[in-house]
Amino acid sequence: MSKIYDVIILGAGPAGLAAGLYAGRARLSTLVLEKGQYGGQIATTSEIENYPGQQVESESGSSLAARMAVQMQRFGAERVSDTIRCVELTGNVKKLTGTRGTYLAKTVILATGAFPRPIGCKNESRFVGRGISFCATCDGSLFEDLEVYVVGGGDSAVEEAIYLTKFARKVTIIHRRNELRAARSIQEKAFSNPKLAFLWDTVIDEVFGDELLERMVVRNVKTGEVTTVEADPEDGTFGLFGFIGFQPNSKLFESVVNTENGYVVTDAYMRTNIPGVFAAGDIRVKPLRQVVTAVSDGAVAATQAEKYLTG
Repeated sequence: MSKIYDVIILGAGPAGLAAGLYAGRARLSTLVLEKGQYGGQIATTSEIENYPGQQVESESGSSLAARMAVQMQRFGAERVSDTIRCVELTGNVKKLTGTRGTYLAKTVILATGAFPRPIGCKNESRFVGRGISFCATCDGSLFEDLEVYVVGGGDSAVEEAIYLTKFARKVTIIHRRNELRAARSIQEKAFSNPKLAFLWDTVIDEVFGDELLERMVVRNVKTGEVTTVEADPEDGTFGLFGFIGFQPNSKLFESVVNTENGYVVTDAYMRTNIPGVFAAGDIRVKPLRQVVTAVSDGAVAATQAEKYLTG
């Protein structure tokens, strides 16, 4: 018979890592299931500036996540790399079935986070990895001395656009409104960067190319004017990065736990509507999705899982 853990944590982003740390420190048998790398979305973030206690200089999402993982493992939390295909969350013992095995636990913490929202233009899927990307730190260096376009106007979009200027000869932010939504301090950095340009009131309707992205059709949402943007003939391609928000990674369990627009509904103690099932981090309905709130969620969820087990 498979081992029955005290707690299984689904996801190894900041919320999952913090939950693993607190659960392990409470001497609960703990398993963290993650199909990818430690850190979740922050692993693709080039620079972190607002996490208390971080390295003041040169703190990346991956470096912060790596230290979190080491600290978690110090307290005995196990980690398995697997893709979970099915979950059974009701009853005293929860069951998670993956491509590599089946995992049992008395409690489960859902920390699956969210994934990038598609740009929404025609032919987009054809060029993901062939010019279109959602990760500046992963793919920015591939566009050394090329032109790059960034879709979005929030904090992430502008921060990543600034980061991309380290590689691209020019970066243009495409935003459907006539002003950015990013924090004022971030906007000031952007407007003072000589390699950044802006295309206001604009959306992308369609992208084209043979093997690589070569041109795109953009439309002014106010005037309806349509323009074709083409790669420089000497370059042959350009980069297009999407940063227009995230979608909750909740399809596995949204028919079981209560959700709102795909995000899991919890109380202040991270409890879902199912006894013994908790949620933490970006997967939750919450007003602020940041690393600092994710780790707080994880700590609360693990603490409440312990109380559930002892109560």
